[in-house]
Amino acid sequence: MGGENLAVPLDWLRLQKALAVEADRGFNDLVGKEYRFSEFLNLSFSESLEQLPQGDGQKSFSEHRHHCHQLATQYARYPDLSFAQRQHLVAETRRFLYKARKDYEAQQYPEALLSERSPERKPRVVASAPISTCRSLSLEQSLATLSGMGDKNAERLAKLGLHTVRDLLYYYPRDYLDYARQVDIRDLEPGATVTLVGTVRRCHCFSSPRNPKLTILELVLADHTGQIKLSRFFAGSRYSNRGWQEQQKRQYPPGATIAACGLVKTSKYGLTLEDPQLEVLEHRHDLIESGVIGRVVPIYPLTEGVAADLLRRAIDAALPAVSQLQDALPSGLRQQYDLIPLAAAIAQIHTPPDHAHLELARRRLVFDEFFYLQLGLLQRRRTLQQQQSGAILAPTGRLIDQFHQILPFELTQAQQRVINEVLADLQQPLPMNRLVQGDVGSGKTVVAVVALLAAIQSGYQAALMAPTEVLAEQHYRKLVSWLNLLHLPVELLTGSTKLSKRRQIFTQLATGELPLLVGTHALIEDGVNFQRLGLVVIDEQHRFGVQQRARLQQKGEHPHVLTLTATPIPRTLALTLHGDLDVSQIDELPPGRKPIRTTVLSSRDRTSAYDLIRREVAQGHQVYIVLPLVEESEKLDLKSAIAEHQRLREVIFPEFQVGLLHGRMSSGDKDAAIQRFRENQSHILVATTVVEVGVDVPNASVMLIEHAERFGLSQLHQLRGRVGRGADQAYCLLMSSSQSEPAQQRLKVLEQSQDGFFIAEMDLRFRGPGQVLGTRQSGLPDFALASLVADQAVLEIAREAAEQAIAQDPTLERWALMKRELTYRYQRLMGGTILT
Repeated sequence: MGGENLAVPLDWLRLQKALAVEADRGFNDLVGKEYRFSEFLNLSFSESLEQLPQGDGQKSFSEHRHHCHQLATQYARYPDLSFAQRQHLVAETRRFLYKARKDYEAQQYPEALLSERSPERKPRVVASAPISTCRSLSLEQSLATLSGMGDKNAERLAKLGLHTVRDLLYYYPRDYLDYARQVDIRDLEPGATVTLVGTVRRCHCFSSPRNPKLTILELVLADHTGQIKLSRFFAGSRYSNRGWQEQQKRQYPPGATIAACGLVKTSKYGLTLEDPQLEVLEHRHDLIESGVIGRVVPIYPLTEGVAADLLRRAIDAALPAVSQLQDALPSGLRQQYDLIPLAAAIAQIHTPPDHAHLELARRRLVFDEFFYLQLGLLQRRRTLQQQQSGAILAPTGRLIDQFHQILPFELTQAQQRVINEVLADLQQPLPMNRLVQGDVGSGKTVVAVVALLAAIQSGYQAALMAPTEVLAEQHYRKLVSWLNLLHLPVELLTGSTKLSKRRQIFTQLATGELPLLVGTHALIEDGVNFQRLGLVVIDEQHRFGVQQRARLQQKGEHPHVLTLTATPIPRTLALTLHGDLDVSQIDELPPGRKPIRTTVLSSRDRTSAYDLIRREVAQGHQVYIVLPLVEESEKLDLKSAIAEHQRLREVIFPEFQVGLLHGRMSSGDKDAAIQRFRENQSHILVATTVVEVGVDVPNASVMLIEHAERFGLSQLHQLRGRVGRGADQAYCLLMSSSQSEPAQQRLKVLEQSQDGFFIAEMDLRFRGPGQVLGTRQSGLPDFALASLVADQAVLEIAREAAEQAIAQDPTLERWALMKRELTYRYQRLMGGTILT
């Protein structure tokens, strides 16, 4: 410790806890594991005298030596003091520790002092103890050697993935109990966590008449706005001792000032606090020094065999090592984005003095999570751009010209804009990595076909991969209808393709005879070898795993990659999942499309829904009826596709042909069911979500979705997109069996909007990113703190900061700490995988 700084000889945390427990237990000079309370305090202050510098070189040292000497002497006489004298000495000690801490904080952490906020009403709470510099701790130190831990506790903490001091520092609380809000008694509301300060009117401590081993402490606390009855319960025969109960009554005598905190709940006596924490104050405006009362208390994620107290003790013991953390963000960047230092953020995320400091700490740490992710994505993008593709594709040529001539419709302006962006990428020596987002029916397939033809006319092969056989079959049929007119062969490869056909395809791919292959994940099998793969198109790419997408790319030498999605991705998810991609949006539907009339219905509206279906079928149109389950379930009271198909066919619509389609059917049966519906041989198709993508029947005008509350908004929007693909009016009926307000609120979004991007944003807010995307296959980063819903603004500035850093030094050589942190964080955040 430098001579200009105040030495830190005291173990602030242990002293605070010892003083708080002594006050809570009635100033009885408690006996601990090694010492009595008075002995521990006497020893602590005596040892601090030996560590403080001698002489009067600095006024603060002299004052602290004098005060420590006085306190050591007084605690040597503590057993002989009266109750009032003990109470006064403990309060005086707390005030001294508070002042000593503040002196140390001002000298040791001047940069971490945050701007003062002025909340409406600030509790009188001692600030959390500053984290002292502890040279005996190291960040990589094993938890078995941490003070108070040992091998057994280290084994328990290992269940949480905690092995080192650094692991503890970065193990963030999952939630907080906010006792920092101090309120008047008249302003209490059930369910709130609060702190009260009032005067004791009455105090009783007695054994329960029904259970002699249960002792009850009852207080009536009053302030200038009202009064409240508080109760604490102590189980065990030692508390039924009359002497102990009298000590409790002496600790909280009428007229004493008390601080109390807890969860407000309703009792038969009115509002009260559940299991309140109590602290005696000398004066109404005295400082609250409890570790809980008036504070924001962290709650950590636990597992079986790991107690909350053990984890808190471990983190308390590790916190002094926060001073060894090196802040990888340059000071200029921190100032530009108003970020507090890393050491202060880590300390305050674990021991926030109030909610304002907690928010500042969380903002800094969330920024770090987003910043390093964006740095990694931008560096990956730069690396990909430096790889020579070898596939420079011609943006114009005979095939593309002929394709435009055979199209029976004019391209929309949005389609033409996106085609131009794609073709501009393809003629660069850098591999394209572009995501095309487009709402249902916006015409993404046409864009993909132009890109495929650009590859073929340039002498390369192309592949189109879809997540399901139904969608792959749909693409294949569409491509065959167009490419046959251009005299180009195209084949389909799925899990159902026969062995003889597979061998033929493999041979034609290897010789280069086959220019285009459409398929499912069967495309990534080992036997699939392209002679000269120049372009990969991946449809509904979020349905594939990261490794599956990467394996298809590896079939060629850095081929161009075009990914498509009809599930619009909110900007926050696009930046997080696809920060290394260029993004194009087809934000315009073909002309002549009418908005789909969408209505939320309940079971009492079923008759009118069936009437609408009859009218539409009578006019020559067709109908989808979608259900969440294939077969009935004992656990879920939901309609199933098989049972509902039989009921509709035999009871409700015997005059119509009713088909069935679900995922458990064989490929042949699926194809037959789709073909019958496509040719209008079946008027109504009962199906599961297998029809979500890939079934294109322009004649269908009604989509009835049973148990609509069971689906996500984006999925419902996709299903709705199966109708309204012609010029006639289409209808989407959302049948809901739930009357809950949240469910109805979600479904109303679809009634009010046809905008897929808006719906995706709302889906993200309602369900969160993991549910929207399906976490396992989405490649969603494993954030410790950051929320893609709540922290959108921080993500935006983190992206901006990352772009600035890459622009100034793409290699990050000038910021060695940042580069090292990026390597560590990006691998952990993405689980060692590479986004594609």
